[in-house]
Amino acid sequence: MISLRRPRSPAARAYARARRRDPARPWREERYAVLDFETTGLDPREDEIISFASVPIDEGRVIVGEARTAVVRPERMPEAETIRIHGLRPVDLEDAPPLASVLDTLLTSLAGRALVAHVAWVEQGFLAAALRPVGVRPPDLIVDTAVLAERALGAVDGGGDRPPRLAGLARRLGLPLHSPHTAAGDALTTAQVFLALATRLDAERPQTVGSLAIADRRGLLARRPRRAGG
Repeated sequence: MISLRRPRSPAARAYARARRRDPARPWREERYAVLDFETTGLDPREDEIISFASVPIDEGRVIVGEARTAVVRPERMPEAETIRIHGLRPVDLEDAPPLASVLDTLLTSLAGRALVAHVAWVEQGFLAAALRPVGVRPPDLIVDTAVLAERALGAVDGGGDRPPRLAGLARRLGLPLHSPHTAAGDALTTAQVFLALATRLDAERPQTVGSLAIADRRGLLARRPRRAGG
């Protein structure tokens, strides 16, 4: 097993100290960071983050004013297939900072929070790759809104072999869709979807942050979406 090096920066050390969360905490008492990445592809071994947004939720409320966002310059610019999805062109990225320069901003936004993401294997994989050089791991507790949707609503978008799309899920819940396929817009939409789904599940049975994070993900992992970027 490869051991992670000691966290380098003060932000990384603060993040590491607060990474573990109490799974028994009632879900509304937990602090969350809703994370969305836009990427050059879906494989964190080869592809790169080109923008991110982290939206905090405290005690069941989205704190929009404390959201953190950044555009990131990759080592290899996105190709036309992914540009059609997220709209970020090489000209939009060439003057942006590299990921290493904004990583402390990301770490600070995640410190002491459970992580929320839609189809979370994407964010989890890219986050793990981004954090490895500074010696830390993704948060222990990760809530996947695609999993919550299947628990709370059953089949969404007609079911099939793909996880529910964020846009279809928001429409089904009667929620606004914020700037689709941008990190800031998708993170905010995911935050609202998370609160709606968690509230539904809590009405049926009291939920903890651990009960929201624990689910059978094997089906969703087998149904990875066929898209080129985040």
